[in-house]
Amino acid sequence: MKKLVKLVFASVLGGLLTLGGYIFFVKNSQESIVVDNETHFPVYVPTSNTVSKNNTAIAPSFVKAAEKSIDAVVHVKNTAVVSAPTTWFDLLNGRSSQRQQIGTGSGVIISPTGHIVTNYHVIKNSTEISITLNNNKEYNAELIGADETTDIALLKIEADDDLPYMVFANSDEAKIGEWVLAVGNPFNLNSTVTAGIISAKSRDLSGTNAQSFIQTDAAVNPGNSGGALVNTNGDLIGINTAISSRTGSYIGYSFAVPSNIARKIVNDIMEFGDVQKGILGVLGKALDNETAEALDIDVTEGFYVSDVQEDTGAQLAGIKSGDIIKKIDRVEINKFSDLSGYLKTKNPNDIVDVTLLRDGKIETLKVKLLKNNTALIQTIGTVKDAKKQDLKKFDIDYGVKITRFNSNYENYWKENDITEGCIITKINGKKLYSIEDAEEAVANNRYNMPLQIEVINKHGEKVVYNFR
Repeated sequence: MKKLVKLVFASVLGGLLTLGGYIFFVKNSQESIVVDNETHFPVYVPTSNTVSKNNTAIAPSFVKAAEKSIDAVVHVKNTAVVSAPTTWFDLLNGRSSQRQQIGTGSGVIISPTGHIVTNYHVIKNSTEISITLNNNKEYNAELIGADETTDIALLKIEADDDLPYMVFANSDEAKIGEWVLAVGNPFNLNSTVTAGIISAKSRDLSGTNAQSFIQTDAAVNPGNSGGALVNTNGDLIGINTAISSRTGSYIGYSFAVPSNIARKIVNDIMEFGDVQKGILGVLGKALDNETAEALDIDVTEGFYVSDVQEDTGAQLAGIKSGDIIKKIDRVEINKFSDLSGYLKTKNPNDIVDVTLLRDGKIETLKVKLLKNNTALIQTIGTVKDAKKQDLKKFDIDYGVKITRFNSNYENYWKENDITEGCIITKINGKKLYSIEDAEEAVANNRYNMPLQIEVINKHGEKVVYNFR
């Protein structure tokens, strides 16, 4: 019995020793290996240790903006008669070379009574204009007026009921990087909406500083011309007008006439029948590094005034050659399209605050914008209404005065004793009493007919020149 007890005790003791050894040597060793392996895993550091709802990026919703705008955007169809080259087939069949041409685009209803704004190029040379609403109702439209320079036209349709419409917002408040929608009605597909951001402002595609577009990357194709550019609130901030493309289709950039310019053109057409332009009266160029070095100045942003036109608001307010315009009202001026774009929203007799840099000091002058009193005749240059003393000098009672030559023709005129201050009396036999007469005479000179210009030279002699 004692042997049996000893045997059991020895077995239990052996088991305990075995178990203790396993725990001490094997298990502890395995656990240390696992921990040691974990230290070799890469450590990931978060970019922000703050977790907040405000840090969560939320994609903007365009639903409300689209709902506010799609019914106010219409399809515009323009029927025009154009002259095509006459073929032998036309001659044999006695068929005229004139053809009907159909053009399409978009438009935006801006009043419940049916006023519609679109691009001038959409309805150019039209003989008939039809409008299709988003509900597929179709109307004939009347052309109220247009401005080719800004590419804006105003149409009118007569509907039985009030129409959905959009009102112009303040495009000066639009910011680069802001989300926008391009809403069009191309190819009779009903309203089409695309989204993007404002890429830039005051863009000029012509190279003549005549344009001041809002640039976006919202997809716009030719049929969208005249459609609406709206912000996420559904406010109308522009009229889609152009794309930058080598193929004729959208490749990344689109351009819209700012709503402030479009609204001004529309108001002028409705009130006066044409566009009233208020001019500042300065000549010059936008500054950049190269221009600043050439002028030996250390300012690279702003509009450098090289000359001030006589009898203009700028001259009367005291703006001088060498001044650098930095701001007009609250609009910063970094390039000429900033200046020209803002002035297109103003009228004659409006007063603006011009902030300029003169001799290293900032000054602000109040300038009254005046009606444009100059015109451009390509083969001569700039002319203006002549004063009584200008006419009395040459003993005549009509004519317009040459104020600046076109650089391409300057040598020709001066070689013939024609200088600034000389008087143009007739164009194609029409007596000139104002610059409007000069513009009308040039505009009526069609079909590449010779342009006949009668000028009084510096010796008081009347001389007639012919240009083809």
